[in-house]
Amino acid sequence: QGSLQACCSLGELEAFRRAREVKVDPDKPLEGARLAALQARKTLLVPTPRLRTGLFNRIVPPPGATKEILRRCATSQGVKDYSVPVGLDGKAQVDLVVVGSVAVSEKGWRIGKGEGYADMEYAMMVSMGAVQEDTPVVTIVHDCQVLDIAEELLGDHDLTVDYILTPTRTIQTNCKRPKPQGIMWHKAMSSEMLGKIPILKTLRCREKQAGKDVTLQDDHPALATTSRAATSNKKVMAANTQPRAAPASAPVGPPRVEKDPKNPKFEGSDTITTVYVGNLPDSLRVSELKSALRELQVIPARLSWQGAQHRAFLLYRDQGTADRAVCSLQGLSLGGNALRAELAKSQRNKG
Repeated sequence: QGSLQACCSLGELEAFRRAREVKVDPDKPLEGARLAALQARKTLLVPTPRLRTGLFNRIVPPPGATKEILRRCATSQGVKDYSVPVGLDGKAQVDLVVVGSVAVSEKGWRIGKGEGYADMEYAMMVSMGAVQEDTPVVTIVHDCQVLDIAEELLGDHDLTVDYILTPTRTIQTNCKRPKPQGIMWHKAMSSEMLGKIPILKTLRCREKQAGKDVTLQDDHPALATTSRAATSNKKVMAANTQPRAAPASAPVGPPRVEKDPKNPKFEGSDTITTVYVGNLPDSLRVSELKSALRELQVIPARLSWQGAQHRAFLLYRDQGTADRAVCSLQGLSLGGNALRAELAKSQRNKG
């Protein structure tokens, strides 16, 4: 009910009335915003869920569509039934961007679900030339989601908003913080994410050919981290005192180590010691774990991130550094969870 009330306020924005092409996230709470765009006969772009099969879907209602058909077009099933795909070469010119948020401040600073898809989609639109610096960004939330947010929690790749719509308020943020100017590969993109989203590989190849730095987050020579990750880690290390229960046991054996073309001897080397880190919280980013490793001075030669399984594997060439990593990480609180760290079982069996 509250979501529909907030979405109805979209039509009152001058930025919406002027817009011809509107991009709206595919989330259920924004169904009303998608319907408002269709009822106003605007071109509607909806990101492909998790960008697995492409970039956007352009919703094209059938000629003479009734109100009932437009309502169906605004649903997730309707997007599938009445859309055509839009790729990197699509002739999109987005006049208004509508995103969801977990929390947002009246200054326009936004926190999403933690997966970074809204930030990534905006950055990709910048690369496509589909949005300009002055393209308005709107978020639709409940009143209780409008909170004070510390600026140090934001990174350069995070999207800010110009308008906040709630069931009772319309807030113009007048945000001065710059929006992303494209994908910051070394800060916001990991090889794991690249493997999940094929279209990112295409975009990365294009930007590499254009001479841009496309070094990935987990390929950076010094395990580079953002200031956001470093600051966030300091906060959670000091503040989180309620760890969750640790898993019963570490998984058997280390993960498969992919061949490193720059260091072919690394693959299958007997000198590698693998450390298992478990009980990672859902919200933790790989950059935050790397920041903690850097602060503890136990940077691995390779990090295998398996966030969906709440674990990571750290590969060390030096046994002493691996042992220090186990001691330093065991019980360390990140994101409200007490980490579990130990040598992977195959390493213990060797001993």
